[in-house]
Amino acid sequence: MQPSCAHLHNIQGSGNDSSSSPRLSGDGSCHPGTGDVRIQLSSTAGESRENATSRASRPGSQSRSHGHTHAHGEAAGLEDPAPDSEEQGGSSLSELRYLLQWLHKSLPYLLILCVKLIMQHITGISLGIGLLTTYAYANKSIVNQVFLREQCSKLQCTWLLLYLTGSSLLLYYTFHSQSLYHSLIFLSPTVDFMNFWEVLWIVGVTDFILKFLFMGLKCFILLVPSFIMSFKSKGYWYMLLEELCQYYRMFVPIPVWFRYLIAYGELDTALGWTLGIMLGLLYLILKLLSFFEQWRNFRQILRIFFTRPHCGVPASKRQCSESDDICPICQAEFQKPILLICQHTFCEECISLWFNREKTCPLCRTVISDHVNKWKDGATSMHLQIF
Repeated sequence: MQPSCAHLHNIQGSGNDSSSSPRLSGDGSCHPGTGDVRIQLSSTAGESRENATSRASRPGSQSRSHGHTHAHGEAAGLEDPAPDSEEQGGSSLSELRYLLQWLHKSLPYLLILCVKLIMQHITGISLGIGLLTTYAYANKSIVNQVFLREQCSKLQCTWLLLYLTGSSLLLYYTFHSQSLYHSLIFLSPTVDFMNFWEVLWIVGVTDFILKFLFMGLKCFILLVPSFIMSFKSKGYWYMLLEELCQYYRMFVPIPVWFRYLIAYGELDTALGWTLGIMLGLLYLILKLLSFFEQWRNFRQILRIFFTRPHCGVPASKRQCSESDDICPICQAEFQKPILLICQHTFCEECISLWFNREKTCPLCRTVISDHVNKWKDGATSMHLQIF
């Protein structure tokens, strides 16, 4: 018995009414002529299964995606400081790049300004270079002559003495209107103490002239014959003169800077006067502290100069013969041999020259002296006493 088309349509209609049930039926077609019924299954069932599978797997995927989101958020939270540091580094580089660009653009104008400043102060700059060159030449020459001892050139020492004296006199004669020599004896030169550059000019010139003065005294000691003053005694005199020079140079700038600091200038009021006095007193306090510190060193130098401690005792002939009568330093016969506490023998002049720079024995490195007399070689300090 073959089902009719109406019956098939009723079955399909009843299937459509149930919206909640899955649609498993296919589309049917009825051919009245042949009586054949063809039923084509649609992909609804497969789609329903796929949808159900996807819905079933969705909670797991949501949980996985949720966990992944949390993990990503935590990782992003941990990586937050890195971008901040990178941003700071980038901002610093950008600021540096901007500064370099500004310097590159401003370089021609800066060069013009520098040339203008040099032209305004060409006299002071030229004189400063000349004074520095004179100091370097004279200091090196004096040290070389002291090192030569018996072979030192009297003519060279005389030339240095005349050269330093002539340079100082020529400088003061050229600027005689400013009375710069007054600063040597703590008097006021005839310059404007309100100008900072004028103050630097006075202090700088006076400091170099004092160096030249004491270097000239060292040249005079070099000219003294060795039978009147031994080389060892000359070394103590060089040391004392250098310490005196440094100590005196500390006092010379005080009146100049004090007048500059207390000058109130445009602040012609009680506030300006009070501020100037306070600055001047603060400067004096700082100078007093530096004086006390320098005074300890100066007292030690005075003690060494007057006591003249010996680093050893005169060596006997037997002790000299143990060293083959040859000084290990000069490789010549002993002259006034001295035996150190380490039982090594040297010439008195040789070992004295050695202890100008070292504290230990040249052979065994045993500590012999507790101090280094660095100025006994005739050198002059390069330090420029500005304040």
